[in-house]
Amino acid sequence: MTYVDGFVLAVPNAKREAYLRHAEQVAPRLREHGALAFVECWGDDVPEGKLTSFPMAVKCEPEETVVFSWVTWPSKEVRDKAWAAIMADPSMRMDPANMPFDGKRMIYGGFRAILEH
Repeated sequence: MTYVDGFVLAVPNAKREAYLRHAEQVAPRLREHGALAFVECWGDDVPEGKLTSFPMAVKCEPEETVVFSWVTWPSKEVRDKAWAAIMADPSMRMDPANMPFDGKRMIYGGFRAILEH
């Protein structure tokens, strides 16, 4: 079974293209280190909830959109080794002030697949 890293974040609408460029720079590095797939999804039908929701979870502001993304890995071991290498790579470091989103509001986690069709 594969291993998946999932991410939910709020991106300012004005920074959509910058975010996409950022993702396009990261994607090849993930592949180099063993990622099977890297998917970025721009929110299209993401309702506000009463108790909880994607927008509430990332404190989405009116001029922002929720982004949902994931990376699929062949195993947790490959993922752990990949992230260690990626985080140690100086070319992958970005000044937080230049990030196209607020990383403090990003939700992320690793998941073991339990069913795949």
